[in-house]
Amino acid sequence: MEERGKGQHRSMFFAVAGIILLLLAAVAYYVQGQERVLRIGVFAGNNWGVPQGNSYAVLDEAVEEFQKEHPGIRVEYVSGIKKEDYAEWLAEQVMGGREPDVFFILSDDFNLYASMGALMELSSFMEEDRDFRTENYYKAALDYGKYEDQPYALPCAGVPTLMFVNKSLLAREGIPMPGDDWTWKDFLGICRRVTRDTDGDGVLDQFGCYDYTWQQAAITNGVTLFREDGRASYFADARMEEAVRFMMDLRSIQKGREITSKDFDMGRVAFRPFSFAEYRTYKPYPWRIKKYMDFEWDCIKLPAGPSGRNTSELDTLLVGMSARTRMPKLSWDFMKKLCYDAGLQERILQDSQGLPVRRDVVLSAKARDIFRWETEGADMDIDALSEAMDEAVMPPKFKGYRAAMLYADTELTKIINGTIPFNNSLNKLQKEINAMLQY
Repeated sequence: MEERGKGQHRSMFFAVAGIILLLLAAVAYYVQGQERVLRIGVFAGNNWGVPQGNSYAVLDEAVEEFQKEHPGIRVEYVSGIKKEDYAEWLAEQVMGGREPDVFFILSDDFNLYASMGALMELSSFMEEDRDFRTENYYKAALDYGKYEDQPYALPCAGVPTLMFVNKSLLAREGIPMPGDDWTWKDFLGICRRVTRDTDGDGVLDQFGCYDYTWQQAAITNGVTLFREDGRASYFADARMEEAVRFMMDLRSIQKGREITSKDFDMGRVAFRPFSFAEYRTYKPYPWRIKKYMDFEWDCIKLPAGPSGRNTSELDTLLVGMSARTRMPKLSWDFMKKLCYDAGLQERILQDSQGLPVRRDVVLSAKARDIFRWETEGADMDIDALSEAMDEAVMPPKFKGYRAAMLYADTELTKIINGTIPFNNSLNKLQKEINAMLQY
């Protein structure tokens, strides 16, 4: 009887233990099932403000490949959020603790999320991942995702600014195409030669340039406008003075005539800076036929100032990871798939208006084929484009940058237009901007 009792107790013990194990397994399976959804934050359209077909094409391919490589993981995102609504939507998600595991970051918001601890710092992921090499990225693109010199986001695509050239207008004037190493002096000389009254009615109707800005002049003359921490500015720098005087010379050529985008569209302007996304949008059929039908045009680097080089800012689309994600390894794997995988970077060339941020992809035979097709047989200088990405600079991202630049633009426009005297104006502007930056 005693042995039978012991046997019953053992049977009951094992039965109870089995039930507990089953319950634990069920709970584990349930919890695991809850954690198997990786959420992505993304906006509709593109980062560059130009027409695009299926804006989710690259993301959808990344999702499809990722799910095949990670069985049991489902990736989902909310579609249809407009870019102009995305910042508010993401802020609400972050404030409510419901932000996606991985999300695209608008440049104006990056420093805010990094400084408030909403983004995961990525150094350890980069260092421990043997298949990841930071040197494969263009430096300016990679640096765009750094805060206080630490990486908090990966670049997905980038767009430099280039100078579009009306080749037909230059040909009519007997002027050869400038090279990628041209200077402000070359730029001014050509603008002076082409700016004239072509129909004899006494009114200028052909012009040198449209929409070239003092910011572009400052960048190409090696000006650093702000201290890295955003607490001081350098608008009184001698190189900035050179840039402003150059802009005044450029403006004087048009003799008070205000040039418009219509003048450029009608083939009356020799030069206009555009982002490379606009080049990719309007160069191929049918956009070129709709937009610019009466002249041939191409793009080169911006002209270099006496203290600078042929460079521009690089507008970069970033992807970051929530600091509160419960799946950091999977989040990193998805970020790497979207932002680093060579095949996905190639898809950026095919299905978006941006450029890959991996140097080897931009310089690949596939990229040359794509650009050759887009330009209807013209062999685009991919090496020069890669150099433009290599030499591009990263715009500041500190809090208050946009407000400071808006104020500076207003005041510098008055100086360049001659509304206020030039003497000591940059010193005054620097003091005013520095006062703004202290708040």
